[in-house]
Amino acid sequence: VVKEKNRMGECPVWEERENALVYVDINSQKVCRWSPVTNEVESVSVDARVGSVALRQCGGYVIALGTRFAFLDWDTQAVTTILELEQDKPNNRFNDGKVDPKGRFFAGTMAEETAPGVRARRQGALYTLFPDHSVIKQLDQLDISNGLDWSLDHRTFFHIDSLSYAVHAFSYDVHTGKIACPKLLYHLEKEEQMPDGMCIDTEGKLWVACIDGGRVIRIDPETGKRIQTVRLPTPRITSCCFGGKDYSEMYVTSAYDGLDEATLAKEPHAGEIFKITGLGVKGIPQNFYAA
Repeated sequence: VVKEKNRMGECPVWEERENALVYVDINSQKVCRWSPVTNEVESVSVDARVGSVALRQCGGYVIALGTRFAFLDWDTQAVTTILELEQDKPNNRFNDGKVDPKGRFFAGTMAEETAPGVRARRQGALYTLFPDHSVIKQLDQLDISNGLDWSLDHRTFFHIDSLSYAVHAFSYDVHTGKIACPKLLYHLEKEEQMPDGMCIDTEGKLWVACIDGGRVIRIDPETGKRIQTVRLPTPRITSCCFGGKDYSEMYVTSAYDGLDEATLAKEPHAGEIFKITGLGVKGIPQNFYAA
């Protein structure tokens, strides 16, 4: 549905109030918004790689860029820093993020590659930004903090550390926002490649984007089994969310960075955004950051 190619399209969020899909192109340092009505993409450039975007209750967005949390005012394009983190790790940046059921913004970090396929290990962490702008560190020594969501009963937090090739489940205290007691939920199979972004549906099942696996997979957290696979027409599938007027459509982002010229020539859809219909299941609206 979006032909405008992204170097590293990520973190799609359906914004009901704008009837639009909001997402980031991490490596182009842009926050983007696509309207299915006009089929146009608007974007705001920022001064660092932007890992994630989420909706703010009072309008505009909260973003995680470089190693800082910030607000983005879409109309003025102003970016206001809330807090800087990890200033002792100049090679780190924020990656995926999402707002929890109580309006707190969870986002995690990762080390950038210093050469193709080379990165310092266990440099990432997962943080929670509270509505009063205070921050706590939830997890440490992560490689690539990635896809995240919460169970429908708000008792479980799901998280992906991509280089573990797995989805983990944590107990989650909705009152404090704290997570604890990690358990392995699902380990990806070889052809599924590496897990990236993730979302939940109204049946409580998880959808995981498989980067370099060219697919999204549906996992049942009760059984830890994969129950569905949807293949997409390009390999670097990065994230997914439900949207549309009744949240019955799935939007899927992709990337072309990381593909060599020979592969790119054979991958005309790399970096585009796709819509999957007919899944027979719906998603739930995004939470708003409560400040």
